[in-house]
Amino acid sequence: MVHTGACIANLLGQGGSRKYHLTCNWLRYFKNDRDRRDLITCGSAAGVAAAFRAPVGGVLFALEEAASWWRSALLWRTFFTTAVVAVVLRGLIEFCRSGKCGLFGQGGLIMFDLSSTVAVYSTPDLIAIIVLGIIGGIFGGLFNYLLDKILRVYSIINERGAPFKILLTITISIITSMCSYGLPWLAACTPCPVDAVEQCPTVGRSGNYKNFQCPPGHYNGLASLFFNTNDDAIRNLFSNGTSTEFQMSSLFIFFTAIYCLGLVTYGIAVPSGLFIPVILAGATYGRIVGTLLGSISDLDPGLFALLGAASFLGGTMRMTVSVCVILLELTNDLPMLPLVMLVLLISKTIADSFNKGVYDQIVVMKGLPYMEAHAEPYMRHLVAGDVVSGPLITFSGVEKVGNIVHALRLTGHNGFPVLDEPPITETPELVGLVTRSHLLVLLNSKNFMKGRVKTSGSFVLRRFGAFDFAKPGSGKGLKIEDLDFTDEEMDMYVDLHPITNTSPYTVVETMSLAKAAILFRELGLRHLLVVPKTPDRPPIVGILTRHDFMPEHIHSLFPNLNPHKYHSASMAG
Repeated sequence: MVHTGACIANLLGQGGSRKYHLTCNWLRYFKNDRDRRDLITCGSAAGVAAAFRAPVGGVLFALEEAASWWRSALLWRTFFTTAVVAVVLRGLIEFCRSGKCGLFGQGGLIMFDLSSTVAVYSTPDLIAIIVLGIIGGIFGGLFNYLLDKILRVYSIINERGAPFKILLTITISIITSMCSYGLPWLAACTPCPVDAVEQCPTVGRSGNYKNFQCPPGHYNGLASLFFNTNDDAIRNLFSNGTSTEFQMSSLFIFFTAIYCLGLVTYGIAVPSGLFIPVILAGATYGRIVGTLLGSISDLDPGLFALLGAASFLGGTMRMTVSVCVILLELTNDLPMLPLVMLVLLISKTIADSFNKGVYDQIVVMKGLPYMEAHAEPYMRHLVAGDVVSGPLITFSGVEKVGNIVHALRLTGHNGFPVLDEPPITETPELVGLVTRSHLLVLLNSKNFMKGRVKTSGSFVLRRFGAFDFAKPGSGKGLKIEDLDFTDEEMDMYVDLHPITNTSPYTVVETMSLAKAAILFRELGLRHLLVVPKTPDRPPIVGILTRHDFMPEHIHSLFPNLNPHKYHSASMAG
């Protein structure tokens, strides 16, 4: 749902879809980097709000996990988005309660309502909860470690083509089916409780007491977990007053199966996530711990299941505030807030000592240049000029068409410094930065000159509209391969001044790399120009992009640099 919300937002941010005739003129106002980034953030918040019926949790998820660049305007925009989701969802649920929508209307706006459970806890309960948090951190760290190894194997398989992807998916599907149907045979039949709140054995789709090959008046606890939807299985585990419903052997088998299936299912070519499997596994071992510690704790095993889900989420996702609010909105159990906060903090702290969160690991695995909110300690010992990668390609203010075309074809750079040189100016000076997409639009117009003369720039205003230079959609826009020029045109000139950003962000080459990294991230930049400290040199030293701040790039330039040494020194200081 998060992915779906982000995809819809990205579609709106690129002006709709011409292929499916879903375009509107007013959408073109969003065709820029900042608005598209904001829309995708709102889309991810809407996905969480719709999936868990947790509008405030969706806002906090976007703040904590999705957005790397936050501001006050984005806060109320995501809040408005999730509020609309909540209203629409509530309206559809009311409409569907008449039975017109199948299973959509089940559950109301609170999916797992635990408000009827009275949570009274004492010091022994806190000890049990601390144990639960430690277990969640260990299981979460192990889960992330194993998932990283499995995803690396899957990436090798998936790179071999679609047949291997399909074969992998079929294999995992068969394994899942065999576990779901075969494992309940290992569980013993249990007599129906005399004081059961609902019908036993269950009749229909969902319920706590699945019969599964048991004699009349008996139920199979493991089948009650496997043969329900994940939502209903979580509801069964969260249910209160059912301390003797599930046998310990059934819970151990179910936890092992869900833990392993969650690991092998994520990463194959099916729309699957991590939230629900993690909640399900966490709720299972939470109930196990609650049952084992029943002699020293007065809390209901259903509440231990909730806290187990929180601990496993904290151990894998490493989110705290958003997960806490999502769980409270899911369960409507506000008295459990202090315990949920405690177990999340403990599990996150324990798991952070082993590895990073699961999303951070996947970002690194995919090779995406994600910048952390803080600069690494070793960056304090480097300056901006140390990591500038070359060779630097610059253009003159009035440049030969052939030079521009040659540079665009040879490189994949998205930004180029523009310099004015004699005879246009007395000494070389930095004009600004021109982007690849703007160069392509200008070249496509073929408004060239035979002489190297600086123009007034009025031709740009006459020939182009404001939206001609708007950010193109994914896979759209001009490419250098689409443009064709004659030999005569290649020898002509074009004035770059009208399309150059004359006020780019610049830093002096002796600025600390740590300060440059913080400036780069906080301002949401794509390019940062590095200028010389002394005036008797060329006016530009190089360009910093996200890749230049990556540890792999810095380590390749300085192999003898030991990040751990500086990290230890900064911790000691």
